[in-house]
Amino acid sequence: CLPANQERFANGKLVTVQFHPSAQVVMTAGHDRSVSLFQVKNFSLNPKIQSIYLESFPIYKARFSVDGEQVIATGTHHSMFFVYDMMAGSIIPIPRVRGVEEKFLRNFELSPDGSFMLLIGTSGYLHLLSMKTKELISTMKVNGRCTASAFTPDSSKIYSYSKEGEVFIWDVRSRKCLHKFEDEGSLEGKCIAVSKNNQYVACGSSSGVVNLYTTDVCLKENRPKPVKAIMNLVTSATCVTFNPTTEILAVASRDTDEAVKLV
Repeated sequence: CLPANQERFANGKLVTVQFHPSAQVVMTAGHDRSVSLFQVKNFSLNPKIQSIYLESFPIYKARFSVDGEQVIATGTHHSMFFVYDMMAGSIIPIPRVRGVEEKFLRNFELSPDGSFMLLIGTSGYLHLLSMKTKELISTMKVNGRCTASAFTPDSSKIYSYSKEGEVFIWDVRSRKCLHKFEDEGSLEGKCIAVSKNNQYVACGSSSGVVNLYTTDVCLKENRPKPVKAIMNLVTSATCVTFNPTTEILAVASRDTDEAVKLV
């Protein structure tokens, strides 16, 4: 296969590569301040559909909305974010969300049902926004600093992983903390994922260990035992993700080349 972005390589580090939820399109975004869309074709050239440029806005993370009609992009050093409306072809800046006092807004998650956007703030704050209006619904707080969060597949709960190695489970509707547990042996939490069938939770830490838990023990026990500790990475685990059928878990580290393992 040819490189997906053959028609326009980025001038800086890529931070996002994501397939469109329903069309044969792939998006790339990164530090060269651009978001590019390419049509994915079988083995032939992948034609560029378009690129949008966000002036003085190196991109930290970009994601398609669940309906595939928008792209949300946050910057490396900004408290604002951008929404690119693909239907209208317009770029909408969201300068400041009322009630959210953050110097930088970088990391975020979108709920699988398309209703919510979760901004992961500093000092342990988690800001739940309406995806429709981009307005603040509520703020939650973990002890310490939150490094990663994940919605459950039905969008009813949020798992938030703290830098201190604790996982907090939130009820989205009431915004109350249902439970919290310690990730075994974690010195510093880095990334978290919930499988699409809601059976497993994977927690990746700075040591490179990825612990795999069943969701039922996560909701009951304060110190659950992992069903498996995956030790294949030698540098910090920075990405964990399940495939749609929950048969494969990908674990990866951006700290060294070719550090991607499929379990």
